[in-house]
Amino acid sequence: MNADKHLKSWQERFELAEAMQPLLGKLYRNQGVEVVMYGKPLLNASTIEIIKAHRLVRRFVGDKLRLRESFPFVEALSKLDIKHCKVDIGKLAVNYWRNHKDASNIEAYMALELAQGINNDSDKEPKDVVLYGFGRIGRLLARLLIEKTGSSNLLRLRAIVLRGGRKGDLEKRASLLRRDSVHGPFNGSVYIDEENNAIIANGTYIQVIYANSPDEVDYTQYGINNALVVDNTGIWKDEDGLGLHLKSKGASKVLLTAPAKGSIKNVVYGVNHDDIKPEDTIMSAASCTTNAITPVLKALNDKYGIDNGHVETIHSYTNDQNLIDNYHKADRRGRSAPLNMVITSTGAAKAVSKALPEMEGKLTGNAIRVPTPNVSMAILSLNLNSEISKEEVNTYLRDMALHSDLQHQIDYTESTEIVSSDLVGSRYAGVVDSQATIAEGKRATLYVWYDNEFGYSCQVVSVMAKMLGLTTLSLPNS
Repeated sequence: MNADKHLKSWQERFELAEAMQPLLGKLYRNQGVEVVMYGKPLLNASTIEIIKAHRLVRRFVGDKLRLRESFPFVEALSKLDIKHCKVDIGKLAVNYWRNHKDASNIEAYMALELAQGINNDSDKEPKDVVLYGFGRIGRLLARLLIEKTGSSNLLRLRAIVLRGGRKGDLEKRASLLRRDSVHGPFNGSVYIDEENNAIIANGTYIQVIYANSPDEVDYTQYGINNALVVDNTGIWKDEDGLGLHLKSKGASKVLLTAPAKGSIKNVVYGVNHDDIKPEDTIMSAASCTTNAITPVLKALNDKYGIDNGHVETIHSYTNDQNLIDNYHKADRRGRSAPLNMVITSTGAAKAVSKALPEMEGKLTGNAIRVPTPNVSMAILSLNLNSEISKEEVNTYLRDMALHSDLQHQIDYTESTEIVSSDLVGSRYAGVVDSQATIAEGKRATLYVWYDNEFGYSCQVVSVMAKMLGLTTLSLPNS
């Protein structure tokens, strides 16, 4: 019967996904190898999430990738002496089956394709990380660092620094990490050590430190040395202010999760991360919007050339706005965020040139804050140097999302039904909505979604790794 056929197929996929899970876990815990499926992480994924990741392959390449076709590649990977890499098992499997009819050469194929990882110099020491501030971005950074807990994890979250310290504060901080109204519950266990003022999350011991100024903490008394301090407060944005962190014992570098002022480098990972030098001690990860639009702008400028353009961001409301009408020093931001669309300014368009100098003076920008708690959109209205069509520009951006050096920053969707809530939890800097693309002559308008919290936090983690010399090799090569 037809119904039995579908049920049998589902059970086969389910069992293969279950068999995959321990292999994926061991690869990361023991070897530092993170397995992805066309960019979608499989580490800590449920059986259903693994099955859904395989279904997405058809959207990218037009062909199915069955679990029985990918499972032998995970098995072969688990037998290789490969370390500290991100391996896209989907791309490897699709490429193999397009050129082979049986599985007899899979192990040899994998050894050849992943040779760089097998010879990878992976004898790197773990680095200490401190989160200074524990708001929206701070807690998401904590989740991202904790999800990779294990002996092979080289980015070690050691402490969070907070102001205050009133009775009950520790439990409330742990509760905010445990539950999130937008991103859902924490994937694991969170409890507190009240006696030692610490939060333990999935085995990660996080010291909670209370301080009123960046320069008054002695991290060494907690066994923290040469730490990267990630400032999520947004209070200090120039070299003098952020430099206060470096006066604390045990701190060696500082990363700001906001646009910086002065001569501090603003980095959009994937675009200008090579500007980070070992001697740099203070860096900025720019803004969520700058991270969302700069990779797409770079891709378009490299291919077609951008003469000029305008960026309009439709941005979810933030903590900076009021829940109900009240005083605010900025124009219009005092009006109720959940009840109004609020026109405001954005520095993202101008900030693009700090990461992509060839865009200097070419973009204007504005913003509209809207009554949604997360996921925003950037509308890029561009005048190009060459004529294009909708089909041409979409095909190009799809290829950039799959096979370029920007594949971890740019995502691409062909869905005609996607809305903002579907993008909550997206790990990409930006997602090109191909169905909304408009292109005629030398003019193009593109719509780029972005999870302004989680997607941005993923970019921040990449900058953190680069600052600490812990960048991960991605295989197969673009």
